[in-house]
Amino acid sequence: MATLQIGDKAPDFKGIDQNGKAVTLADFAGKRLILYFYPKDSTPGCTDEACSLRDGWGELRAQGFEVLGVSADSEASHVKFIEKHSLPFNLIADTEKSILEAYNAWGEKSLYGKKYMGIIRKTYVIGASGIIENIFEKVKVKSHAQQILDAYKK
Repeated sequence: MATLQIGDKAPDFKGIDQNGKAVTLADFAGKRLILYFYPKDSTPGCTDEACSLRDGWGELRAQGFEVLGVSADSEASHVKFIEKHSLPFNLIADTEKSILEAYNAWGEKSLYGKKYMGIIRKTYVIGASGIIENIFEKVKVKSHAQQILDAYKK
């Protein structure tokens, strides 16, 4: 699968959010979308990242961003995660890993020398016309909202 680059057309997707509602890339046409991929609900790094985006939600929205998280967790897991941390944005339950694969967020990882397949933490900013504007491969989980906002300061 080809690696996505800034300037590429974002792959279309269809997923199911925490409420069982279908969500597609077309739902965000005309808007700037922060599409972030994270390994697992309620783990320390993923909680820090989600809470950073929650805490920066007002400023992100003021700058015209929408936020959508994606992991392979179930809808029920997402409901608990959202409720526990008062997340104001939707999370997609990509249990089939089709969106993760389309966005190069599923691949080989390594932990203590052991290789395994898993979710690669990364964020794409998709412009109003569906073109990838930015890719964050080195996500600062505790300050991710600010990391994104800083990249768009004029």
